[in-house]
This record gives sequence, C-alpha cells and structure tokens, in this order.
Amino acid sequence: MKLSKETQRLVDQFVIMTKISSPSKQEGVLADYLHKELELLGFSVERDEAGAIIGGNTGNLIATLPGNGKGMPLAFCCHMDTVIPCENVHPHIDGDTIRSDRTTILGADDKAGIAAILEGIRRIREKNEQHGLLQVIFTICEEIGLYGAKHLDFDKIKASRVFVFDSNGPIGKIIVEAPAKDKIKVAIKGKSAHAGICPELGVSAIQVTADAISQMKLLRIDEKTTANIGTITAGSATNIVAEEALVIGEARSVSPERLALQTKHMTECFESAAKKFNALVDIEIEHCYQAFTLNEKDPAVMHCIKAMERLGIKPELQSTGGGSDCNIFNANGITAVDLAIGMTDVHTKEESIKIADLEMGARLVETLIESA
Repeated sequence: MKLSKETQRLVDQFVIMTKISSPSKQEGVLADYLHKELELLGFSVERDEAGAIIGGNTGNLIATLPGNGKGMPLAFCCHMDTVIPCENVHPHIDGDTIRSDRTTILGADDKAGIAAILEGIRRIREKNEQHGLLQVIFTICEEIGLYGAKHLDFDKIKASRVFVFDSNGPIGKIIVEAPAKDKIKVAIKGKSAHAGICPELGVSAIQVTADAISQMKLLRIDEKTTANIGTITAGSATNIVAEEALVIGEARSVSPERLALQTKHMTECFESAAKKFNALVDIEIEHCYQAFTLNEKDPAVMHCIKAMERLGIKPELQSTGGGSDCNIFNANGITAVDLAIGMTDVHTKEESIKIADLEMGARLVETLIESA
C-alpha cells in the first residue's frame, strides 16, 4: 500500500508509540518520548504533580505553543495510559489496517489520538499557517478512573475549548453527552460458623449479598441510567459460613436526580438485607465524575461540525454511557467534546485502526486549527 510521505510519517510515529508500554501509573517512558516530540514542534512543555499525587511515575504533560496570528486558543487532549496487556506489543500492517499480533492490545486507545494530534500540528507548522495559542494535554491514569484529569493543574490551561480524541467508532462521531458515575463499595460483616455442624449459628455474608442483589434493579434502568455489580469477594471454604463479603458496583446517569435515586436504591437494598439477616454493612459512595450535556448550538460543537464538513465528513452527535477526560474538563468550566478517532475493538486483543482513519484524524486536527 503506497502512502504519502506525511501519512507514512504518521503511521511510523503511531507504530513507535504502540511499542512503548504505558499502563496506568507507568506512563513515564511514553511521556519522555512525547515531551521531546512536543519540544521539536516548538512547544514549551511542563509536567504537573498529578503523578506524585496518584502514585505514578510521571505527571500530566501540558504543552503550550504561542499563537503566530489570528485564531482562538485551542487545546487538544489524549490520555497516555493503556489497558493491559500492553507489554511487548508487536504492531503490523494488515492491508489497510494496523493491528497487534493478537497477543496484546494495540494501544490505539489512545495512541491513535496522540499520533493524530502530533501530525496535525506538525502539518500546520510546516505550512506556517497562522493560528492562535495551542495547547496539548496528555493525561495519565485515564483508564483507571480519569485520575490524571482529576488532578490536572487547571491553572495552566489557557484554552477555553478542548478537543479530546478518545472515542471509538468512525470519524465524524461527536460525543455531546456523557453520564455521571457513582462507585458503590459495600463491606458486609456476618458471623462465621461451621457449615456442617452448626450453620444456624452463623450469618452468611454471601447470603446477605445475594438477597440484596436479588432485590436490586440493575443493568439498563432507563434511557439515561445504568447500574451494575462488578465484583464480589467472599468466603474461604465450603465448610465455613462466610463471615465477610466485599461488593463493588456502580451507577451512571446523565441525570443527577436519577443517579441519586439509583444509588440510594442500591444502598437501601444492602441495608435492608443486612437488617433481615442481622448482619452489619458499611457502604462507601465515591462520586467519580459529573455528567455533561452539549448540543448542536454549542460553539465547540459547531466548530467540530464546520471542520468535518470541510473534510467531507458527515458529523453525528451522540451520547455515550462511558466517562472520559471530557467529563472533568466540563466540570471545571472548560468546554470539551470527545471525538471519534476510528479505533475499533478497544480494550481487546482484536483492537485495530485503519490507516485511512489515522490520516483523517490528523487532517481533522489540522482543520480544527485552521477553522478556529
């Protein structure tokens, strides 16, 4: 497959990055690589203290390039961490598609976005296009709870509009709505007893858990709300009535009111079951991130639509059930939209991206800057 010089450069850089292992809290080597690449593009680069706070080996990268003419300040964002397995990634080109050897993930989530941002800005610089102030933000620990963005030094963000390249699916998808999330951690304390000799003297934490969950509304609650029990840890042997259980679940909703109702419903199910069996229950609720909702009239969304139409891409506004760094930016008063980058089968060993989508992602970055 014959590629242009620019596209080949883009593919080569993406392949280099996929070979750099960067699981959450271990993004340091990739951050060092990106720090140098951004400086070569003329950016001044800082690292904040997020890594020290979280317990990782690097902070977020915040890179700034002064404007050289007209144009509003813009920021582009991706996360540096990937899910595992991400050691010894062996990317290869299969026709028009880049994939791993299927023993690991590829890392297109989110290194495809990073490659597109670097290449799009590189092309602007090579053409000496006029632009306003540009910032690039590469975050850590997105995959384990958006922790890099949560601890980002927002005083360093000068742009009022952020384009996050971190959604799967075809380019043209614009995420304009995403839910808030509550994490629910429940510790149940029963009473151990010999399961064969005197089980009636015990209080089974597993039975309490089962009773609670059996009363619970889960999975798709309504068009705006979901809920799930993710993990249950309990018991040590079949001949012991389980004294303790730890249950971790979640609730999500675009509506704060519906999220509060669902979280309350789930906690009340555990409390009711504990009372029924004379057990103790300790419940922790972590509000992980806020929801955001934009529409086609929002200036940032209109900016994306305009850029896509210039490229002959049909824009499609969508909601998502997942969270991203966009949730954190919007909660901090900085409008952010999440844009699809063309990656497919993310978080699996089947993950891939077409070269044409990688190229279109770079062109979209370029056009977003030109149309600012």
